[in-house]
Amino acid sequence: QVQLVESGGGLVQAGGSLRLSCAASGGIFSFNAMGWYRQAPGKQRELVAAITSGGHTNYADSVKGRFTISTDNAKNTVYLQMTSLKPEDTAAYYCNLKVYSSKWFDYWGQGTQVTVSS
Repeated sequence: QVQLVESGGGLVQAGGSLRLSCAASGGIFSFNAMGWYRQAPGKQRELVAAITSGGHTNYADSVKGRFTISTDNAKNTVYLQMTSLKPEDTAAYYCNLKVYSSKWFDYWGQGTQVTVSS
């Protein structure tokens, strides 16, 4: 059974940095894309950043230049380096894994809270 284990969330002051990690396990030998989504209270879940197995990246406009997504393909792990954090970055951050094997499979982590104080 596929599991995504996230770590690295916490409380930080505005302007600070955090790094989120998400490790996939349970029979995953490769992936098509991994990414991070976030959901603030009362808002819809939104894409923050995504990366394909080939290294192509995509970022939300609100985080471009501040966040960097990267992977360790050998470890099926995705990272999100967050810098210059703002109070509006406060949300629960969810790791996502997309795998194609005859059809698309979509997996989610349990979420990690990021709180940015002003």
